Amino acid sequence: MTRRIIGILGGMGPLATADLYQKIIAATPASRDQDHLHVIIDADPSVPDRTEALLYGGPDPTPWLVAGARRLEQAGADFLIVPCNTAHAFLPRVQPAVRIPILSMVRETATWLAEQVGPGQRVGVLATEGTVRSRLYHQALEAVGLQPVAPEPATQAEVSAVIAAVKAGHVDAAVRARIRAAALAFVEHTGAQALIAACTELPLVLEATDVPVLLADPTALLARAAVAIALGQRPLPEPLQEPAVAQAESCGGHA
Repeated sequence: MTRRIIGILGGMGPLATADLYQKIIAATPASRDQDHLHVIIDADPSVPDRTEALLYGGPDPTPWLVAGARRLEQAGADFLIVPCNTAHAFLPRVQPAVRIPILSMVRETATWLAEQVGPGQRVGVLATEGTVRSRLYHQALEAVGLQPVAPEPATQAEVSAVIAAVKAGHVDAAVRARIRAAALAFVEHTGAQALIAACTELPLVLEATDVPVLLADPTALLARAAVAIALGQRPLPEPLQEPAVAQAESCGGHA
């Protein structure tokens, strides 16, 4: 069976892109180099800040995302994956610019959670303020019968600060302790039965053993799905059909 080529539209940020590729390698059944998958990575860190665009009228990242998607398509990618949750707010405007489909990390995560927890369960969303305010995960979770919960302002500010620290290259014990404390406080305050590390920087510093509830790692779930599609175990995804997310109401934070 012919294997499909994975295109990673990355750079948002570089550490998260590297984490996704490592998880693709780990999810691939291989005993030698030739068993691994053909992966093409376009990592452009110059893509404008996604939260700034959503919340404050900052530069629209869509033209950068379209350019990267087209480069990957021209290079031979059969489908695209994007290791940035907030960027998913713009992907429905990127999809029409290419003929190859984009696999939604948000949808993969919501579907997996629906299989793991009972209907109506409360799921906490730890993410950039752009992701939270644009309701990307809220819509996806509600569509599968789950109840999304967002952090209160103080916890959200701490989550945003940790994301910024990871983007600056800090993945030390102090940063890990901060996000663990924020996650524990979030669970205690909201009664969430599961959490989503819904910014691709967060799985770099938050692990399943850090919290007393189920923790979804969207990067790992995206990697697993991409491997299955590339190996022919799953069909190519349908092109994204969701309407583009409207600009969210103003609040602080950066993607």
